Amino acid sequence: MRDVRDATSRRSGVLIALLALALVPGPVRAETPPGAPLSGTRLLDRLRLPDAVGQLVLVITPDWWATRGWLTLWERERGAWRRRGRPVDVVVGRSGMGWGRGLHLRATLAGPTKREGDGRSPAGIFDLGPMFGYGQAGPTGGSGFPYRQATRRDFFVDDPGSAEYNTWVRLPEGVAPGDRWRSHEEMRRPDELYELGLVVQHNTDPVEPGAGSAIFVHLWRRPGSTTAGCTAMQREDLRGVLAWLDRARRPLLVQGPPEAVAAMAFRPSARTHLR
Repeated sequence: MRDVRDATSRRSGVLIALLALALVPGPVRAETPPGAPLSGTRLLDRLRLPDAVGQLVLVITPDWWATRGWLTLWERERGAWRRRGRPVDVVVGRSGMGWGRGLHLRATLAGPTKREGDGRSPAGIFDLGPMFGYGQAGPTGGSGFPYRQATRRDFFVDDPGSAEYNTWVRLPEGVAPGDRWRSHEEMRRPDELYELGLVVQHNTDPVEPGAGSAIFVHLWRRPGSTTAGCTAMQREDLRGVLAWLDRARRPLLVQGPPEAVAAMAFRPSARTHLR
């Protein structure tokens, strides 16, 4: 029973530290003596993000199976992370989260792994972009990010058997998506979910068939709804996130439950993505 209580206590400490990151404004700066409980400062620092990374989008869910969470925005100033704005309510995949394929080292911590069609959002560290939407021009702000208009000829391929798996493809007129792939995601949906969005660079280096595709940050259907594996929020909040992002500051997405975030570390070989 002692081991169980100790593990529960450690997990509770991590959750408290992450909630502090989400809810307490101002700089995250404090020295933590050896043996002290894991602090918010150490949780961000232990990600080992390159110095070039000046912005961070942090999404936290209570556990692997939770479908609701919080998003906070962070900027690094003189070595200290400072939160910008208020916490934002988000929803994730209908099955919660699972380890994704991104810029992080594969953690040894137990937890589910993201697979195609499992309804899980990927946990990990991810590059972002391009932005996309239904309009001809992108949202204001978002300095340096490319923008793609989603038309009725635009599709994201989620057929693991296709060489175009996990890529955005615009088909020429006269070519039916069903003739080319067994499965695909329409980027110009009949609803507003993709009216504003941002591609999450999950499973791109290299692409592993079946490891998950078409992962975005986009508008939610309604509060408390879930997604097929994306991260979603209300329109006002998404507009704020997109306007805040600055590509020159090499923003990254970090998301997962507390124990996943505490176990993450940036993969050194992924530094080339930030050049």
